[in-house]
Parts: sequence; structure tokens; C-alpha cells
Amino acid sequence: MATTSEHVELRDDLVRLVTSRLLDPLEILLPDTGIDRLRERVRQDAEMWAAQLLGADDALARQVAVRLIAVLYPGDTPFDPPERWWATPLGRITARRVGHPAREHVSFSVAGAMLGITRQGVHDLVSRDKLRRHPDGGVAVASVRARLGTLGDKDDPVRHGRHRG
Repeated sequence: MATTSEHVELRDDLVRLVTSRLLDPLEILLPDTGIDRLRERVRQDAEMWAAQLLGADDALARQVAVRLIAVLYPGDTPFDPPERWWATPLGRITARRVGHPAREHVSFSVAGAMLGITRQGVHDLVSRDKLRRHPDGGVAVASVRARLGTLGDKDDPVRHGRHRG
């Protein structure tokens, strides 16, 4: 269950991302187009997106996360964020709801970033069969996502300042 502070943090992150990546550049290119109305719309929609990302409908959450990533991080190559991205509000919820949107397996360091633990912590979890190695190397994203699903709020290292970001 999402906390109010998690919802607010995610909403604010979404507003910041959409504004800086989409609205600000548009305002530079088209200065007299009424961007203020769009800014208000983004604030309203970010509230809804945060609720959907944190809500009970897993399929809807995955769909919203993938759609946001596709729009906010466009490119000709598969989405491959830096490790620090996984510690952001959108990164944390993406790890929980989608896993890595472009990969079936990730390196131990990326798995650690997704889980909010060190690379050595990932090695320990793999050796204790708490995470699954992928046959092609690294860690299976499905096992990272499953592990995130087993963490309760009290165990979440990111929410409780134990993340090594």
C-alpha cells in the first residue's frame, strides 16, 4: 500500500519531468502558445498518473510506466537509464511495477540499483537463491521485480534512508 508521502513524491517528480523534458522546450520554441494551461493540466494528470502507478491495478500501472518512459526518454535505442535513475521516484516504481522495461536480465550493479542495495548485496541474494541468475548472465529482471514485491514498507531501503544512491 502506497503512503501519502510516496504519492506526493512521485507526483512531484512526474510534474518536474514532464515540465523540464516537454513543456519547457516547447515554450522556448513556441513562446506565445498558452503553455500555462498545459502546466496546470500536467499537475492534474500527474496526480492521476501517480495514483495509477501506485494503485492496485498492476496492468494499468505497467502501462502508465511504459508510456511515461517512452515519452520522457525517447530514443533510437532501448531505454537504459544510469544506475542513479533507479533511486528516483519514477525509477523505484518502475522497478516494482515493470522491472527493467527493455531487458530480461541486468548486471549485478543494475540489479543492486533497482533494489536499493549494493552489488555485493545482490551477490549474496543470488547465492542464497533469493534472486535468480539469468542464463545469459547477470540477474533475471523478473526475480528482481519479484523480490521488490516481497519487500514491505518497513523493509524498503530507499524509503528508510538505507539506499546507497
